[in-house]
Amino acid sequence: MITIDAAGMHYKELNRLIREGIKKGIKKFFLENVNGQYYIGDGIKGDDVVININGIPGNDLGAFMDGPTLIANNNAQDNIGNTMNAGKILIKGDAGDVVGYGMRGGKIYILGNAGYRVGIHMKGYNEQLPIIIIGGKVGSFFAEYMAGGIIVLLGLNDSDEFDSEYFASGMHGGAIYLRKKIDFSKYSKDVELYEADENDMNFLKKYLIDYADSFNISSEEITGKPFYKIVPSSARPYAHLYTSA
Repeated sequence: MITIDAAGMHYKELNRLIREGIKKGIKKFFLENVNGQYYIGDGIKGDDVVININGIPGNDLGAFMDGPTLIANNNAQDNIGNTMNAGKILIKGDAGDVVGYGMRGGKIYILGNAGYRVGIHMKGYNEQLPIIIIGGKVGSFFAEYMAGGIIVLLGLNDSDEFDSEYFASGMHGGAIYLRKKIDFSKYSKDVELYEADENDMNFLKKYLIDYADSFNISSEEITGKPFYKIVPSSARPYAHLYTSA
């Protein structure tokens, strides 16, 4: 175990210390006074590596990561889990824009809200199934061009408004689960909405319990309402633009 005081430290130096620590066999890191340093956890490997972050990590937290667990005990900035391959990222506050861009595997759990373009181009890789679960709400362009994986939007603050324009536009793979029904007429025509059935809920249960346990909240609170499933209408939503009738 090692504690690193990141106050005033350049992001290159911070990431160098983390990488050198992993090479020496250190498995647990505690980062104190983080203030916007970029690229924490980027590209690192090791299923047993855990990095606790006190402060606000900067852009590209966990990008290209392949196994470790990152725990941000506050908010985090943009591009969390960019093209992430495996591992787990916990955000105990709110997250910025473009969470899980091109995500290929692993899990991102956010206790609060997330910004714009969450899950765009999320795809999965081989047998890997990327998972994003968000406790609050999201901004516009949610799940744009999503090609694979699972996104769960819980809306635990019970806001009546689903504030996301261009919802799931161009989605052509994967599935989205919502904990409340919405007026879908004003959203994307590329997707369809169904009530989640028993098979869906059995599939989701382990992830919802893992999410609840990760943030020390009640899983019954999460599963106490019906869920709704959103899937693409077509695997090729723009085919008509390039082919004749």
